[in-house]
Amino acid sequence: MAHVQLVERANRLIPKVALRYSRHRFGRVVEPVAAAAHHAGVLLAMGALETTAERGWRRLDPGLRWLAIEASAMEIGCSWCIDYGYYEGMRQGTDPIKVREVLRWRTSEVYDERERAVLEYAEAATSTPATITDELIERLHRHFTEPVIVELAAWVAMENFRSRFNAGLGLRSQGFSDNCDLPTTVGSTSSTERVLD
Repeated sequence: MAHVQLVERANRLIPKVALRYSRHRFGRVVEPVAAAAHHAGVLLAMGALETTAERGWRRLDPGLRWLAIEASAMEIGCSWCIDYGYYEGMRQGTDPIKVREVLRWRTSEVYDERERAVLEYAEAATSTPATITDELIERLHRHFTEPVIVELAAWVAMENFRSRFNAGLGLRSQGFSDNCDLPTTVGSTSSTERVLD
């Protein structure tokens, strides 16, 4: 249950616009917007950051970006972000097997060395304290330019902000992943199901 009342209707301009945008984009008011609607300054800052990232952070491959975001959300345990990230990964055309295996990336055979480096970095940068080794940085430099590494760090930091905001306010999954038709593999459940159980 959310730790603040979730706003569905607002009289003030900024929350009203944010709620309308949420309904337009997602077909409903999403809980992060409904919670943030109590504070216009928070809404503006979050919206500005999300818009800037969506339009201007284009150096990191979208599939790798998705892996980093989902791994960070899982490390924090934010069910809202894991749920939405799962849905977003499928919507972006991420391989369903890779979507399913994020939680088991260390032992799964579906990821290449670049993907493993991104997943490891996302987990390490999300842990408290962050535990980035020199060896991991060397591997990142073998695969990526410095601007790409900077963007990777920014996506992981942004997901930390999102996940900690949502988890800190008690926001829970809204069923986005229910819209994903993932083929079931024998003896396995989706990473979203495991984390959300």
